[in-house]
Amino acid sequence: MSLRRDWLAPGEPVKTLYFGGGTPSLLSADDFGAVCDALRQTFDLSALEEFTVEVNPEDVTRGTAPLEAYRAAGVNRISMGVQSFCDDHLKWMNRRHTAATAREAFRALRQAGFDNISIDLIFGYAGLEPEMWRSNLEQAIALAPEHISAYQMSIDENSALAEMVARGEYAEPDDETCAGEYAMLQDTLEAAGYLQYEISNFCLPGRHSRHNSAYWDRTAYLGLGAAAHSFNGCDRRQWNPASVEDYCSALEAGHLPYGGGERLTAEDVYNERIMLGLRTARGVPKDLIDSPGLLQPVGGNYRIPRDKFFICDRIIEDYLN
Repeated sequence: MSLRRDWLAPGEPVKTLYFGGGTPSLLSADDFGAVCDALRQTFDLSALEEFTVEVNPEDVTRGTAPLEAYRAAGVNRISMGVQSFCDDHLKWMNRRHTAATAREAFRALRQAGFDNISIDLIFGYAGLEPEMWRSNLEQAIALAPEHISAYQMSIDENSALAEMVARGEYAEPDDETCAGEYAMLQDTLEAAGYLQYEISNFCLPGRHSRHNSAYWDRTAYLGLGAAAHSFNGCDRRQWNPASVEDYCSALEAGHLPYGGGERLTAEDVYNERIMLGLRTARGVPKDLIDSPGLLQPVGGNYRIPRDKFFICDRIIEDYLN
């Protein structure tokens, strides 16, 4: 924090904090409190609007996640990775919790006083039948979280799933199947009162993620920790080394842990504005677009129509330089 405190503009107050990526719910109350104390000593948090911590369900139910310490530090939003309410699917994903654990953890968060909770779900994988996906959505809605994020499963290079694909032990569902699951996601959550404000994100009115929205608006942010990325709000991006060993070695030597960086050209900036803006329900200003094509006018903006969000990547490509 001390080495990176000048990344943000002098005197600029921090509006959102996000503890996520990795498993912050494994931090002890003392360690979490020490990090928060250092944040307050280093940055101006007087205008803080949103403070999110990611948790795993099993850490909440086992008491590993220090919920009282979160409350004392000013955490006002929790993001919990549920992924599925089907125990067989959770086991296949190598998740340590069960559906019952997820529900128990959600109740424990409510009892601890958290009134802004987001849960993550995953779709688009083999074995997810339509009735099971609908059940997952209905069980999520029954908990009444303020926010739901739903992501299509992707196959990361060198992952266990990628190895299964290479051995012929796993085949991804086709686009038509995934599109059907995405449409069910949209329709079911809309009927339950959730607003889709970004491709993968849905919220009750006023409960959008302010932190993630700042990414899509190209607001300046500072990332702390191994593999964390930072953006100056204009034309510079920087990232820390992914290796925890390299990251710690640099800090112990008193150096900035530098993993790489880039200067954005005017064309890069334009493409980012298009790519990030068209992911949102708000869209992008009309003056950025020469011809709307499939885009829908909304006030002074163009946006991707709701029923075309699933193919957003293909649509966005048409507007990049």
